[in-house]
Amino acid sequence: MKINFLIRSLLATLVVITFAYCTNTAPDQAAASQTAAPLGGGQATVQDDVSAKDIVKVASGSPDHTTLVAAVKAADLVNVLANAGPFTVFAPTNAAFDKLPAGTVEGLLKPDKKEALADILQYHVAVAVYKPEMLQDGQVISMANGGNVTIGVKDGKITVNGANLLASIPATNGIIHVIDAVLLPK
Repeated sequence: MKINFLIRSLLATLVVITFAYCTNTAPDQAAASQTAAPLGGGQATVQDDVSAKDIVKVASGSPDHTTLVAAVKAADLVNVLANAGPFTVFAPTNAAFDKLPAGTVEGLLKPDKKEALADILQYHVAVAVYKPEMLQDGQVISMANGGNVTIGVKDGKITVNGANLLASIPATNGIIHVIDAVLLPK
């Protein structure tokens, strides 16, 4: 009987010590996890260099899309495009932005033009995945800003509102179609 009492006392002591240890270390672990991510971050702030890349990370890694990435940041659309999607993004190259009249891009990047910039950028995004083999001549696709684009297919070449599709890059949350012109909503 004394052995059972001794075993119960020992087990009770271990439980109390374990509970006390867990209780004392939990706040430190919680504080560490709170400092690891910035407040007000969002999906785009998650640091992950191992997994496949989302649309924002793919575009950010492209030297041909620095203007597009700067515009997405200026319009506060980074976290939107880093979310699960699915998205199809028609991504104009830097050269495509260079075709716009002088001062257009600089003007749109100003804080007071944020709404107009967001409208133009959302005209490049469909909330669905459209792989190249799914695109058909005359197909109309609804875009995130409420407008529509028209696909053209001729001799195996794909266009969107007349802009040539140069390449297609899959991402974890959709697909990016690189295009040679900026699409402007009507």
